[in-house]
Amino acid sequence: MAYIGKSPTAAPLTSSDITDGIISNAKLAQDIISADTALGAEPADTDELLVSDAGVLKRMDYSHIKGGGKVGQVVQTVKTNTFSTTSTSMVDITGFSVSITPSATSSEILVLVNVGIIANSNANGTFINLLRDSTNITSSSASGAADTNDSWNVVGGGGTTLDNRKYSSPNISYLDDPSSTSSLTYKCQIMVGGVSTGYVNQWGVNTDHASVSTITAIEVLA
Repeated sequence: MAYIGKSPTAAPLTSSDITDGIISNAKLAQDIISADTALGAEPADTDELLVSDAGVLKRMDYSHIKGGGKVGQVVQTVKTNTFSTTSTSMVDITGFSVSITPSATSSEILVLVNVGIIANSNANGTFINLLRDSTNITSSSASGAADTNDSWNVVGGGGTTLDNRKYSSPNISYLDDPSSTSSLTYKCQIMVGGVSTGYVNQWGVNTDHASVSTITAIEVLA
């Protein structure tokens, strides 16, 4: 621009020089977002987004819109060897635990247990518990009992008893709310109800018949 006389001194543009609401969409570069550095991962809960609330621009944390009920991670332990006990109080099943570290305190953990157990006595069953670390999370509040399954006789046609044993294959499905981001260990314990031996993954003393037991822990995001 040509001037008559001396050129004015250049001065930086400030926010007070621009009237509120004067910059329209037409004045913005169309790559104002795509030209910036990509995040490359799911936003953190405190990451901010710009939204139009009925025509009014507002910021919003990602925590308010992220989807819930998604699977964060899945871990599993598979026990193929056998275990036995004569204990009438709960004992750990050796090699039958799984560890998981929740990504947020709001996450829940869905624990799925499939296990084959047997007692070599017709009169006494074998019982099982599910624990988070040292806390029993499956005990009954109705009677104070700690068992989660009943066992039964193995019978043939006409009700003939085939074996003097009680067998059970309990399935435990438990949605836990640990409110933690620390490493958690889910495990199972068993006991026998009387004078007998409880077996895991084995048909009593018959080692030719075996099964496989699993614990699966699934993190469900809030």
